[in-house]
Amino acid sequence: MPKNSKVTQREHSNEHVTESVADLLAHEEPLDYKSSVMNVGGAGGAQAQKGKAPQDSPDASDGRPAWNSKLQYILAQVGFSVGLGNVWRFPYLCQKNGGGAYLVPYFILLLIIGIPLFFLELAVGQKIRRGSIGVWNYVCPRLGGIGVSSLMVCGFVGLYYNVIIGWSIFYFFQSFQYPLPWSECPIRRNGTQAIVEPECEKSSATTYFWYRQTLNITSTIADSGGLNWRMTLSLLAAWFIVCLAVIKGIQSSGKVMYFSSLFPYVVLFCFLVRGLMLRGSVDGIAHMFTPKLEKMLEPQVWREAATQVFFALGLGFGGVIAFSSYNKQDNNCHFDAALVSIINFVTSVLATLVVFAVLGFKANLMNEKCVVENAEKILGYLNSHVLSYDLIPPHVNFSHLTSSDYTEMYGVIKTVREGSFAQLGLDPCLLEDELNKAVQGTGLAFIAFTEAMTHFPASPFWSVMFFFMLINLGLGSMIGTMEGITTPVLDTFKVRKEVFTVCCCIAAFLFGLLFVQRSGNYFVTMFDDYSAGLPLTIVVILENVSVAWIYGTKRFMQDLEDMLGFRPYRFYFYMWKYVSPLCLIVLISATIIEMAVVPPGYNAWVQELAAERFQSYPPWAMTMCFALIGVAMLPLPVIFIARQFNLMSDGSNKLSVSYKKGMMKDISNLEDQDETRFILSKNPSETPSPMPTHRSYLGPCSTSPMEMTSSAPSGRYGTGYQMTTTPESEL
Repeated sequence: MPKNSKVTQREHSNEHVTESVADLLAHEEPLDYKSSVMNVGGAGGAQAQKGKAPQDSPDASDGRPAWNSKLQYILAQVGFSVGLGNVWRFPYLCQKNGGGAYLVPYFILLLIIGIPLFFLELAVGQKIRRGSIGVWNYVCPRLGGIGVSSLMVCGFVGLYYNVIIGWSIFYFFQSFQYPLPWSECPIRRNGTQAIVEPECEKSSATTYFWYRQTLNITSTIADSGGLNWRMTLSLLAAWFIVCLAVIKGIQSSGKVMYFSSLFPYVVLFCFLVRGLMLRGSVDGIAHMFTPKLEKMLEPQVWREAATQVFFALGLGFGGVIAFSSYNKQDNNCHFDAALVSIINFVTSVLATLVVFAVLGFKANLMNEKCVVENAEKILGYLNSHVLSYDLIPPHVNFSHLTSSDYTEMYGVIKTVREGSFAQLGLDPCLLEDELNKAVQGTGLAFIAFTEAMTHFPASPFWSVMFFFMLINLGLGSMIGTMEGITTPVLDTFKVRKEVFTVCCCIAAFLFGLLFVQRSGNYFVTMFDDYSAGLPLTIVVILENVSVAWIYGTKRFMQDLEDMLGFRPYRFYFYMWKYVSPLCLIVLISATIIEMAVVPPGYNAWVQELAAERFQSYPPWAMTMCFALIGVAMLPLPVIFIARQFNLMSDGSNKLSVSYKKGMMKDISNLEDQDETRFILSKNPSETPSPMPTHRSYLGPCSTSPMEMTSSAPSGRYGTGYQMTTTPESEL
């Protein structure tokens, strides 16, 4: 033991000592360690569990904001996890991957990946009460880059995600007119002649409004086309709304969540009721949930289900950890994880019902239009004697032609005129073909769904409701994304919250101008494909490994028991230790293989053809794609190497007050243990340990404080407590 330690002084002096070693090391006033709640097994923890509020509890003394109610917190987590992807990504995947059969792999992966990892993030945030950077610095400083990478991904995603909110704002204000501006193609006047805009005539009114009047898109990513001023103003409005929502942290965003999290459900239920009253809605729902069981055997279906589970819950973004860090330590985060995950799944199914009820109605309209157009072709062939009237079944009435009549007539003509049938240019007009036209993302929200709403009675009302719902869905996710950025930074660098938030929003708007050029939609696609997918998957597997394998699953389970008051199911032990890491490794491998096999590119809108065509990225854009991945992942190896060779601080000087107190209580317990051994004149091996069974949450990348006090040279303690007992110090 060092000669200048307090215990050694007591052995050679009768002088009464009033300060503890922890006080000397931290250079702070003496603290009442006995009432600390960081050690749940101690008196402070028992006191807190009885409902008392110790003076130095983390909730009371570290100045950290707290949720006003459990409902506010749950709504915040639901608002963050339930986003635009639930409305326009999940239905597409469900249709593409076997209808109702897709729900089976999705639910299985939700149980073995989604809920366990969501629970893990909630638990570490609630236990350590820090943002993503502080949490992973605490668990293991060498892996502190996890938090920084998470923050980087949040930044990239926030840049383009708010652009989508800007598009929704533009459509929202355009909906306050009748008829809706995308209901008909514009008329171009050429002298005395009035002709339909050719680009619109070749595509559709809603497609033309999206690509030409909203985005005014160029035909290639290389042609920027300059700023689109209407989208620039919409983006400015989006960032203004987000800034107002998060400027006070959870004190402001928590109140916004009461509306932004609940209103989308009101709209979805209204759309579901209205959709079920539409002709053909049952066809869409039946097509949606008719299981194609053979699809379940395809690996691609499981990979896409895993990816959707991963992103639906917002794993790895830091928003989950940030929200959870404002909870009390005895909050039942296990219940929260299960509840939010199930709400997310039910919301996805509800949105799928709504989407395909409406798309079933649209498919019937398109099928009827196809029948009418092709019936006119057949009448023309009959009148020009290209076809004989003998080919027409006697019960067919061209003035009231049904889909089944046309199908029968089409089959007869195809059989008789087999050699020259292709020259007739007739379409089969099958409802199944219309329902199989898979659309997702902006194509679903701003084209397909928008086109269907033009046929609703009181279409402007439903359009206003729909785009207002998209704004609120996006806002909830953006609030969580911004918390994933602001919380770790504010925890690490004590800057004024309002000033930092405003600066973030201004900087994000300026960087976001990239996405409101006329070619901006192509950059949105690029960022969506490359900035989050692979980096976030790597972030989450490192989170899993750092807790389950470096810190220790048994140790973590014990911490959870101390914190929650009960031991989580053994199921989580095996999921965290083996199943989830294995699934994530497979997912990472599949993602890398797909990136290597599928050529990087984008769907460009060609004005002359009025259609999308796939184009490969030019070399500079390819460089940009891989730079997004590289920049997001760069903090992982950089911080690991820097801390491995002591080139940078381990972050322990940025700890919260509650963290410091928890650490100093451990030292105090150790000092009391040494004192007891001295008084009883027994060897340490002979003296029962007075320490509580469960100590506060010590990082795994360190030796214990006892080992350090017995082996370190005396000069080591000259720089303060961060050089002695913090779990980050032994690198």
